[in-house]
Amino acid sequence: MTRRVISSPADLEEGADWLASRSEVFARLLPDLGPLPLRRKPEGFATLLNAIVGQQVSLASAAAIWGRVVAAGFAIEENAAGASDAELAACGLSRPKIRYTKALATARLPYQNFADMPDQDVITRLCEVTGIGRWSAEIYVKFALGRADVFAAGDLALQEAARVAFELPARPSEKALREMALDWSPWRAVAARALWAYYRVLKDREGVI
Repeated sequence: MTRRVISSPADLEEGADWLASRSEVFARLLPDLGPLPLRRKPEGFATLLNAIVGQQVSLASAAAIWGRVVAAGFAIEENAAGASDAELAACGLSRPKIRYTKALATARLPYQNFADMPDQDVITRLCEVTGIGRWSAEIYVKFALGRADVFAAGDLALQEAARVAFELPARPSEKALREMALDWSPWRAVAARALWAYYRVLKDREGVI
């Protein structure tokens, strides 16, 4: 099975054109959003740990903590596995995130195999690790593996952007937004980038790391 991968601005343009041709809302929004960001990230431990660091904190806080994690050398799997709780706490990690970091570092995930696996299989495997929820797994699959048809419906920024863009009476639940996003397949990851860009316009701040 061939999996569509977003690896260049041309891929984003193709997805955006497809969305605009099938959705009046995206046709209206996309011209004002400018080029959508590629946001590709390296595959492996560091990117997944970065997603954990970003859970339930502001982008500014996440960036500050991540900077300390990198400076301490804990963005390297072996170093994180051997770090003490006190050393990780000194980086700004909470007690739960210290546990999640240790769990990820000792899980020895087969990152090199993920490129050949279906989206849902990778998400399922990632979610087996303590501290990796569906949001973090989908963010990894979307940006590290570049998969074009992954949509993190539990993301509050996406939910709020969809509420405004589609003139919904209330912010959609994760389940409701996931069902909405079925109409945007096979380019759900491009739809997410567009909604995040729209959220930035609405709130004058970023909606995803």
